[in-house]
Amino acid sequence: MTLTSPWRADFPGMRALDAEGQTYLDSAATAQKPQAVLDALLAYYAGGAANVHRAQHLPGERATRAFEATRDQAARWLNATSRDEIVFTRGATESLNLLAYGLEHLFEADEQIVISAAEHHANLLPWQQLAARKSLKLVVLPLTPLGDIDLQQAAELIGPRTRLLALSQLSNVLGRWQDVQPLIRQAQEHGALTVVDGAQAVVHGRQDMQALGCDFYVCSSHKLYGPDGVGLLYGRRDALQLLRHWQFGGEMVQQADYHASTFRPAPLGLEAGTPAVSGVIALGAALDYLERLDTEAVSQHEAALHRLLLAGLRGRAGLRLLGEPHSALACFTVDGIHSGDLAHLLTEQGIAVRAGHHCAMPLLQRLGVNGAIRVSLGLYNDEGDLQRFFTALDKALELLQ
Repeated sequence: MTLTSPWRADFPGMRALDAEGQTYLDSAATAQKPQAVLDALLAYYAGGAANVHRAQHLPGERATRAFEATRDQAARWLNATSRDEIVFTRGATESLNLLAYGLEHLFEADEQIVISAAEHHANLLPWQQLAARKSLKLVVLPLTPLGDIDLQQAAELIGPRTRLLALSQLSNVLGRWQDVQPLIRQAQEHGALTVVDGAQAVVHGRQDMQALGCDFYVCSSHKLYGPDGVGLLYGRRDALQLLRHWQFGGEMVQQADYHASTFRPAPLGLEAGTPAVSGVIALGAALDYLERLDTEAVSQHEAALHRLLLAGLRGRAGLRLLGEPHSALACFTVDGIHSGDLAHLLTEQGIAVRAGHHCAMPLLQRLGVNGAIRVSLGLYNDEGDLQRFFTALDKALELLQ
């Protein structure tokens, strides 16, 4: 029996791509959007756009109410203890940069920031640059051959000089869930702050901030079936109070004079300028849509698709998987074939996959490859998508080998 997606019809972009003969398998880069998100964007603009937090008129009050309703939804979605623990940013990358600049004053020379070897550039470069500015040591936790953080070595590397631990839950290259909770606890025993990059993970299962126990958590709307230009930064209430303001203007101002000013506390104090009003409201629509789904059915569907993907890849001679993926995606290389050449032939056949270093150059260097093909799945994908991919892959390999 062919595996179909009962949710595919909810995504107009998939219908449009189907009509063009395109097979979309790049959801780890960005997801297609359900009709509910498009409706929310149109309703906001067609109903009269307005800025938030700064006007008494009806359009402004209506926009503010809808904007802040998404903060409530996000707090529930992540099981935060308070809506005030949710900060809106422009994406996970900005959230991580906000943390690196906002926490900079807490570090002293020779202290340590700890990351893993599996990090996306967005969870590497802000800490790398902070380490350079403050003469800190950046410690990189090694991986096992399967792609897990080596917990035994991590126990030796996280210590009394560790001031911050920043880890991804689900690698955008290896597709492997990391067991971050024991590492979070270990770091916190040494008084370190903890940051979790959930950009990939939050799409493939509800994340519980109170259970996870980290100080900060970041994710992006555009991967979570919402609009681009919006990110979520969760911070425990007392952890948010440690952040210095890093951008200035708009409603984050409490009192301003020519020579001195005061600023609001988080969350508004970290949301300078006019926010992405329409995007935040539409993110609320995406969360509404996701909350109405049968999460167990979605999980089973994605798991079944992933098994089909891995079985097909493992059954082709000369193909090498990067790590042992758990879910969501798979990266691979083919002996003797450049990933760019293979991606070109797949593109010519209407297959939309990602090729390159996937914003994780150091990781690919450690794996001994200069590029890879990534196939990534969304809840709208089905077995037909994979069949078309494998047919195109076989044709491409026949030409290149």
